[in-house]
Amino acid sequence: MASADADEAPLLSEEPLCPGSCSRELELREFRDRYVIRSLDGAAAFAVARSGGSIRPLSPEEAAAGAGSDCKVSRIYGVVGIIRLLAGSYVLVITSRKDAGSYQGSPVYHVNSMKFLCCNEAIKHLTPQERRDEAYFMSLLRIAETTCGLYYSYVRDLTLNLQRASKLAAGRVHKPLWKQADPRFVWNKNLLEELIEAKLDEFIIPLIQGSFQSAQFTLKDRPVRITLFSRRCNRRLGTRMWRRGANLEGATANFVETEQLVEYEGLTSSFIQVRGSIPLLWEQIVDLSYKPRLSIIEHEETPKVVQRHFHDLSQRYGEAIVIDLTDKRGDEGDLSNAFAAEMGRIPGVRYIHFDFHHVCRGGNFDNLQALYNQIEEAIHKQGYFLMNTKGEILLEQSGVVRSNCIDCLDRTNVTQSFLARKSLDSQLQRMGALLSSESISLSDNINDIFKKLWVEHGDELSLEYAGSYALKGDLVRYGRQTLPGLIKDGMSALSRYYLNNFHDGVRQDALDLISGYYTVSQGSSSPFHNGGFESSSLDGMHNT
Repeated sequence: MASADADEAPLLSEEPLCPGSCSRELELREFRDRYVIRSLDGAAAFAVARSGGSIRPLSPEEAAAGAGSDCKVSRIYGVVGIIRLLAGSYVLVITSRKDAGSYQGSPVYHVNSMKFLCCNEAIKHLTPQERRDEAYFMSLLRIAETTCGLYYSYVRDLTLNLQRASKLAAGRVHKPLWKQADPRFVWNKNLLEELIEAKLDEFIIPLIQGSFQSAQFTLKDRPVRITLFSRRCNRRLGTRMWRRGANLEGATANFVETEQLVEYEGLTSSFIQVRGSIPLLWEQIVDLSYKPRLSIIEHEETPKVVQRHFHDLSQRYGEAIVIDLTDKRGDEGDLSNAFAAEMGRIPGVRYIHFDFHHVCRGGNFDNLQALYNQIEEAIHKQGYFLMNTKGEILLEQSGVVRSNCIDCLDRTNVTQSFLARKSLDSQLQRMGALLSSESISLSDNINDIFKKLWVEHGDELSLEYAGSYALKGDLVRYGRQTLPGLIKDGMSALSRYYLNNFHDGVRQDALDLISGYYTVSQGSSSPFHNGGFESSSLDGMHNT
C-alpha cells in the first residue's frame, strides 16, 4: 500500500512502469507558449500549445530541452483529460491526491484537487456573444474542478468488479488501462478522446466516481479486511431532480454498482448490489416548492425503455431481484404503481414492493427483516463470488439485487447495508471465520466498523447526487432514529432544498458539458438564447 501521505512520496519513483500502467509522478512546465507534461517514472512527454490546445508528443531530448529556462515547474499526479471550447482547449490535471487504500494489492488514490490549464488565446477573436458564452463555459469548468468522490489507480483497472475482472483473459492486464476499462464507469470518458487520439496511453487515467471505504478487524486472531467500493455510471450523469428516471436507451439516473469485498486467510469474496432510478420516463420540475410534483412522461417507448434496462442488467449481472422502496401514497405511489405495471410485463425478473416508510416507521431498522424473509432463498441462490490465492474461482454470484427509492440514496442505502450484512455473515462463515450460527452482530466492535463503512459510503454517494449528506444514517449506525440524527437529517434536507433550487441546475450544466452531452462548436447558435443551458427533460433522456 502507498504511504499515508502520497503527496510526500519521492519525486522520482524507484520502480519502472509496468506494462499497461500509467505514470505516477508527473512534472508540469508552464512556458509562455506551451505546457509540457513529462513522466518522471517513464520516458513519455507531450506539449500542449497555449494558443489553441494542439497536442504534440515529445522525444526525450525535446522533453529535456528548456529545463533551465524561465518557466514555472510544478508537480502533478495525473492528466484527467482535455475539453475543447470556443476559444481553444482546457487541460484538466490532478494537483493533489490522497491515499485511499488498496484494491487487490494495488494502491487506490482519491482526487483531492484538480485544475484546468487554459489554452484559449483565441478568445480575443471571438464575437461578444461568444465571449459571454465562453465565460459561462469557463465558470462551469470551475465547478467541474471541485467534483467530489473521484478515485483512480495507476496500475489497476478499477471499473470492473472482481468477478468480471477474474474471468477476462490474462493478457488484458498488459493493455493500457483505458482499454481495460468498462466505459460505463469511466467518469472522464469524454475528456480522454484527444489523449487517446494522440496515443498518449501512459497519461490516460480512467477515473471512477463513487465511494471507496476500507477497514480491518480481527476474527479468531486473524485479520479480516472489508472494502466497500461503489462505481457510478456515466450514462445518465446528473444531479438530484435534474436527472430522474431513464433515457430512451434504458440507462437510469444515479445508477451505482456497489461491491463489498472481504479478505480472510488468502480467500477473497465479493458481493455485488446495484441501485438506480425507477427506469420509467419521469421528471420532477424544480419550482421552489419543498417537494416538487413527480410527473410521469407518457411515451410510446416506455415499455421498450424498461425492457432495455433489464435486458442490460441481466446481460451484465444475471437474474435480477427488484426491490422498490417507494411509498404507496401520493405521487410516489403513482410512480410505484406505474413501475409495478411495467414490471408485470418483464419475464424472469422478480419485483417486490416494500413500503419502507410505512413498515419501518418510527425508525425501526430491524423491520427490514420482513423484506429479507421474502427474498432470503433467492439471495442464497444468487450467492457471492469467492476465489483463493491462486486466483481459482470457488463460487460465483449468479444474479443481483437492484434496489431503488425515489433518490436511490437514503432508504436504498439502509436496505443495501442490511442485505450486505447478511451476505457478510455468509461470506465469513464460508471462509471459516465464523461458525454457521454466528454473526458479526455478536461483536459490537465489528458491527460498529461495518456500520461506519456503510454510513460513510451513503454520505459520499449522496454528496455526489444531492450535494448533502445522506438521511437516515442513524438507521444504519444504530438501527433506530436518534435526536441528533433527526437534527442532522433536518439540516441535510434543508441543504438539499437550497441546492436543488439555487445550485444544482448550474451543476447539471457543468456535468452536461464535461460528459459530452452538450458539444461546443463555433458557428452554432448560443445555447443561452433560448432561456438557458439546461436541456429539456425529454431531450435529456437521450443523454448516453
